[in-house]
Amino acid sequence: MKFTTPATTNPIDQLKVVGRPLDRVDGPLKVSGSAPYAHEQHQAAPNAAHGYVLGSAIAKGRISAMNIDEAKRAPGVITIVTAATAGKLGKGNFNTAKLLGGPEIQHYHQAIALVVAETFEQARAASKLIRVKYTKEKGAFDLAKAKSSATKPKTKDADSKAGDFAGAYAGSPVKLDANYTTPDQSHAMMEPHASIASWEGDKLTVWTSNQMIDWSKGDLAKTLGMPKENVRLVSPFIGGGFGGKLFLRSEALLASLGARAAKRAVKVALPRPLIFNNTTHRPATIQRIRIGATRDGKITAMGHESWSGDLPGGQPETAVMQTRLLYAGAGRMTTTRLAVLDLPEGNAMRAPGEAPGLMALEIAMDEMAEKLKIDPVTFRILNDTKVDPEHPDRRFSQRRLIDCMRIGAERFGWNARKAQPGMHRDGQWLVGMGVASAFRNNLVMKSAARVRLDRNGVVTVETDMTDIGTGSYTIIAQTAAEMMGVPIDKVVVRLGDSAFPVSAGSGGQWGANSSTAGVYAACVKLREAVAQKLALNPADVEFTDSTVRSGGRSVPLGQAAADADMVAEDTMEYGDLDKKFQQSTFGAHFVEVGVDMATGETRIRRMLAVCAAGRILNPKSARSQVIGAMTMGAGAALMEELVVDKRGGFFVNHDLAGYEVPVHADIPHQEVIFLDETDPMSSPMKAKGVGELGICGVAAAIANAIYNATGVRVREYPITLDKLLPKMPEYI
Repeated sequence: MKFTTPATTNPIDQLKVVGRPLDRVDGPLKVSGSAPYAHEQHQAAPNAAHGYVLGSAIAKGRISAMNIDEAKRAPGVITIVTAATAGKLGKGNFNTAKLLGGPEIQHYHQAIALVVAETFEQARAASKLIRVKYTKEKGAFDLAKAKSSATKPKTKDADSKAGDFAGAYAGSPVKLDANYTTPDQSHAMMEPHASIASWEGDKLTVWTSNQMIDWSKGDLAKTLGMPKENVRLVSPFIGGGFGGKLFLRSEALLASLGARAAKRAVKVALPRPLIFNNTTHRPATIQRIRIGATRDGKITAMGHESWSGDLPGGQPETAVMQTRLLYAGAGRMTTTRLAVLDLPEGNAMRAPGEAPGLMALEIAMDEMAEKLKIDPVTFRILNDTKVDPEHPDRRFSQRRLIDCMRIGAERFGWNARKAQPGMHRDGQWLVGMGVASAFRNNLVMKSAARVRLDRNGVVTVETDMTDIGTGSYTIIAQTAAEMMGVPIDKVVVRLGDSAFPVSAGSGGQWGANSSTAGVYAACVKLREAVAQKLALNPADVEFTDSTVRSGGRSVPLGQAAADADMVAEDTMEYGDLDKKFQQSTFGAHFVEVGVDMATGETRIRRMLAVCAAGRILNPKSARSQVIGAMTMGAGAALMEELVVDKRGGFFVNHDLAGYEVPVHADIPHQEVIFLDETDPMSSPMKAKGVGELGICGVAAAIANAIYNATGVRVREYPITLDKLLPKMPEYI
């Protein structure tokens, strides 16, 4: 099925199941500990050996010698895999560095060996006996120093311009020119990167934790130099990813190589201290923002420049993208520059681009509002636009930023905010409110599914779509139930297996909308087949209450499959509606903080997110997504930073003891409001993504609230005590 024209009325619009706040269908498995994650596939590989990954002790250079003899003689050791013993290996399309290093070393903790033993402890102990000599080379590890050598990346649309930015800025009576920085950040998901690999002849099966099954299946086949059809990836449950598991990582490759060498199944889980430097992270940015406006608050010039770094051949953090679309203004300019850094690979982390970009832009908007003596909410509303500012002939499919702002301000009690900073005290606490816009583009991806109807009226859905804790099982079950007219307990959903039709996968906030649209397409085909089998008129057939009705006839749904199961498979593909209309999601974040006037300790008191993101397929799981994203935004604002050792070229705080993330006590109250919206330009589901929208703008709202509380403006994240205390006003 191809989606080329705006969606009209269809069975999803009945909203008997879709749109309801249903509990997760996989919830009982998860809360009981019965959901098998990658490292727990004991039945699939009951006699699996254990692999332990050895990471490089240098960040850049070469291995001049490696002696594995003593390690091979250690108790329980079965085999040791290195670049010298693994055979010829390729590199996946989505990998920047090689997943098995040697002799060249590209970054600290790049995998250089896998020890396979009978137990994890034996493999770990033996890894300490591998003797490695390195020849170090000088590396670049400091973004600020590398900034001057940064170049325009080869990615599409690295720069943009509209109108005369320089002239408009120079002629603006009110100007802002400020620099902001965001640090390297880690995904810090709960489940580590883990895989179990097993060979049967030349066929490889890997039980893994991966968000994008088909991408990684292709990259694993390419790396191993084998046909893609000989590789099977299975990932039914994933304990968090946030972008860190979008691509093939070292543990999956090394488990495969180890299993081939050991001639038995091998399981590999990266220890937490190895994950931070061995896998990917959100790159640090340096951003310069210039805004010009008239004295009555109309933006006339908007300029946003961003610098980030990555390994040779890597990609930039696209922190300027939201600035191209969020606010009006005739003179516009954005640039993206990429420096070469020899740190571990930078790549996608929840809301790549918009998350760090809005951390800067939305502080700048508050600073500009203050210069203009205009309320920050009013200033944003004043500069709303209904068209793409860089391409005014292209309108937004839906744009309700103003509604988000106004509804949020009313619900949050924004009118109680004191415009002058430092004026609201609650005992020892200075109290402030902050606001920020939320923005994330709506993306859709080709997605397929297979649906099966049996004689009992049970509908089974199969697709390689993944569930990273987002609720994919549930919304897919809701879609099939709505389309086929059955209760949700009559739907079985099977996910995360490359033997199933290729889906959109989980990433870029495209997963929910795209994967359910694929299920919709397959169900349309199954509905047609059922109507034909039962000799019913397809023009007026209804599927409801596990029956099929047309005219005066009513037939049990299962009767269509009385002789044999009925199967239908289809793919939802997309035309050019996303080019004709700018499809984006919008929101507003409101935050209240208290800052201790003596210590500078910041406490978030309450948070509110108002989101306009098309049809919300399941308000309960969507709310969970948004409050989780808000929590990640709080971490980005106040505590999260991968600290770079600029001599050795690695992240020092590479575990969950040193890399701090928020906990329950950090955020006592969160509220989410979803606007009643459908977007027929997006898909037949009329939905859009929301999981990444929830993090966009949160950190800036917190920063703005801290400023409102204290009068201290911090432009370098995270906002830690050392940045607040020296500038805090003295209070008696």
